[in-house]
Amino acid sequence: MSFYFIVFCAFIAIFSYALAPDNSQNANQMHLSIHSKPPGFKVQMLTIPSQDISEQSFLNKIFFGEKNTETEIPIDQYTIKDGVLKVSPYSEGEIIELSKNIKLERFPKGLTKDQIISTYIKTQTFILGTDKYGRDLLSRMLVGIRISFSIGFVAVLISLILGISLGAIAGYFGGKTDAVIMWLINVTWSIPTLLLVIAITLALGKGFWQVFIAVGLTMWVEVARVVRGQVLGVKQMQYVTAARAMGFTNFRIITKHILPNSLAPVIVISAANFAGAILIESGLSFLGIGAQPPMPSWGAMIKDHYSYIILGKAYLAVIPGLGIMSLVMAFMLIGNALRDALDVKG
Repeated sequence: MSFYFIVFCAFIAIFSYALAPDNSQNANQMHLSIHSKPPGFKVQMLTIPSQDISEQSFLNKIFFGEKNTETEIPIDQYTIKDGVLKVSPYSEGEIIELSKNIKLERFPKGLTKDQIISTYIKTQTFILGTDKYGRDLLSRMLVGIRISFSIGFVAVLISLILGISLGAIAGYFGGKTDAVIMWLINVTWSIPTLLLVIAITLALGKGFWQVFIAVGLTMWVEVARVVRGQVLGVKQMQYVTAARAMGFTNFRIITKHILPNSLAPVIVISAANFAGAILIESGLSFLGIGAQPPMPSWGAMIKDHYSYIILGKAYLAVIPGLGIMSLVMAFMLIGNALRDALDVKG
C-alpha cells in the first residue's frame, strides 16, 4: 500500500501544476482579502486577462507553471454599465459599494456582456482553504510535494555515491586507507546532523540546491559504514580470491564482484535516508534556511502558520504536517518491507 502511495505522490510531484487549481509559478497567487479562510470556502472570482503575454511552451507550463498569469480579484457583487464593469471587492461583513471600475477594453474584443460574465466571473472553491496571504492551500501543498521528493532523491543519490565509494575503498584496501576513512566517518558521525546541515547551508548560502547538497553530505556516513562492513566479509570469499588470481584489476573486482553482493542492506538504508532527508528539509525550511519564499515547502508552511493553532485555525499547520508525516511513514514502511524481502535468513 505504501508503495502505491509513493507512486501516487511521485505522479503528483511531476504533474503538480497541471493538477493545482492555481497553476502560477510556485502557486503564488495572493488574495489578501480572503486570507486564512477555512476548507471549502467559496467566493466569486473576477479574472482580468493579462496584457503582457509571453510565449511559453505547453511542457514548460506543465512542469514549471505559468509565468504571466491573469489577475484575479475576489468580489462580492458586480454590474456592467456604459462599457464599464463595476465590481465590489470581497470584504468580510457588510458589502462595500461598487468601488472598482474596469473598462471592458481589458477583455477580448467581440464578447458580449453575458459572455464576459460567464467567462471571467466564476465561483471558486478553495478545497483546503487559503493561507495567511490568501493563496490556495491545496495548490501550495501539491507543488510543495516536489520539494520533498527532490530533496529525497538528490540527497540519497549524493549519500550513495559518497558512502558506497568510500566504504568500498576502506573495506577492500584496509590498513592506513581504512584508518583514514574511518577517522573521517567517526568525525562526521560525531557532529549532530542538524548542526552540520546548518553549517553547510550557511557556507553554501540559503537556497534550493544548497539544501540538497547539505543534506546529502550528512547522510553518507551510515551508508559508508554498512558498505565497509559488507565488503570486509565479501572480499574473503573464494570467487574474489579467484578474481585476483586471474589478474583482474582492483576496480573490476570491487565493481563487478564485491559491490553487487554487498548492496542489499544499502537499499534498505536508502529508503530510511529518503524519509530522513524529507524531515531534515522540513526542519531547515521551518528554521528559514531551507527552500526560500515564494517556493512552497511543507516545513515553511508550518512555520508560517503554527501560531494560528491557538487562533482556531490549526488546519493551516496541521495539513502540511500530515503531508510530511504520511510521506515519511510511507518510506519507512517501504524500508521495512525491503528489509524483510532481502532477509535471506528470514
